[in-house]
Amino acid sequence: MAAVQMTEGNITKHLIAYSIPLILGNLFQLTYNAVDSIIVGRFIGKEALAAVGTANPVMNITVLGISGICIGSSVLMSEFFGAGEPENVKKEMATTAVFGLYFSLALAFLGLFLSRPLLILLSVPEEILDIASLYLRIVFLGTPFTYFYNAISAALKSIGDSKTPLKFLAFASVLNGILDIILIGVFRLGIVCSAITTVIAEGASAILCICYIYRKIPLLRLEIKEFCIDSGLLRRTLQYGTVTALQQACQPVGKLLIQGCVNTMGINAIASYNAATRIDDYACLPEQSISHGITTFTAQNRGAGKYKRITQGFAAGLTLEFTYWILICAVTWLLKRPFMQLFVSSGETEVVALGCSYLSLMAVFYIFPGFTNGFQGFFRGMGNMALPLLGTLIQTSLRVIFVYLLVPGIGIDGVAFACAIGWSVMLLVEVPCYFYYKKHIPS
Repeated sequence: MAAVQMTEGNITKHLIAYSIPLILGNLFQLTYNAVDSIIVGRFIGKEALAAVGTANPVMNITVLGISGICIGSSVLMSEFFGAGEPENVKKEMATTAVFGLYFSLALAFLGLFLSRPLLILLSVPEEILDIASLYLRIVFLGTPFTYFYNAISAALKSIGDSKTPLKFLAFASVLNGILDIILIGVFRLGIVCSAITTVIAEGASAILCICYIYRKIPLLRLEIKEFCIDSGLLRRTLQYGTVTALQQACQPVGKLLIQGCVNTMGINAIASYNAATRIDDYACLPEQSISHGITTFTAQNRGAGKYKRITQGFAAGLTLEFTYWILICAVTWLLKRPFMQLFVSSGETEVVALGCSYLSLMAVFYIFPGFTNGFQGFFRGMGNMALPLLGTLIQTSLRVIFVYLLVPGIGIDGVAFACAIGWSVMLLVEVPCYFYYKKHIPS
């Protein structure tokens, strides 16, 4: 697909055309874990489902940290692309690739040794500790694949191509599902195979992305001599990327702490919370995708110096966020029980009931992350990574505090109320910051 300039043409059409492939791509990515959870829960048991649930927040810190660095790089590449500077786009691509190789290998190495201690710190029950730590170690081996898929995908999105990464994720998701069904559902080989198939799928998506840019995208194609780090661009990438990585990692760190609280409530609560938060992930990802669309749109137009178009694009993005919330609220309310029943066998009525109660509340509360994501997309596109970090720190801190206050009394419903409190305060910070920021945007 050719690169897409968002500096001209219908704004809403650009945001929708960019966001839909991102939404579908993120759906496929979430399907990796959801398929694992469904098959593990049905064919191995609720203990294995709980083990996957306790391991995933640890891995999410790594994945979202990687994603944060790639988003920072993508903002720079979008700015260079909008300004018509292809040589800087390629230099940024090379810097991100070389730095990422060392970074992702270091993460994989650390993950092998720290998985079990981290799970012990999270109060994972003894009966699932061994299988959870084994699962996590294997998944950590796929960290380099995760990094390179995210880096190349971010590069493609920065030049307006959000469709190509979708195709590769679709293939990898189908591959992951087929392997899970065969190895676990048919041959009953256990939780280890769930981790192995996830790594294989991640590797497939990364390799396909690399092959594609070398065949189709000269702007991103690197020769051997070009694989070097530009120190100036690396500093800017890390300035953007480190702050964004911290912001991206705040949520899973918060989930880790929340998981520690939920873990004290027993296997049924752990399994229910794991399944319900999978549904949360699906519900919130279109809001995040619209936010990424706002970021790319804003960065390209900032590079082109079209500041009036930036504010118009932000208003259009928030309208899309609100429209989506009406849809997802209705769907979650109507289908919460069938959704929960996907994850467990028919006899696990308590697990289903706990999840349905939680989702009834979250369906209403999904409006808050829709708006907070919209504001964060604007700030990132303007090159201000500190405000998204500040907002996320406030939201995550309040969420964790109120989880520990509310969950002992009202169970996992307390997690839903804690989320709403955190998101509300986050908006109270972001909205005045936006209007202050808007006054200083050149006309």
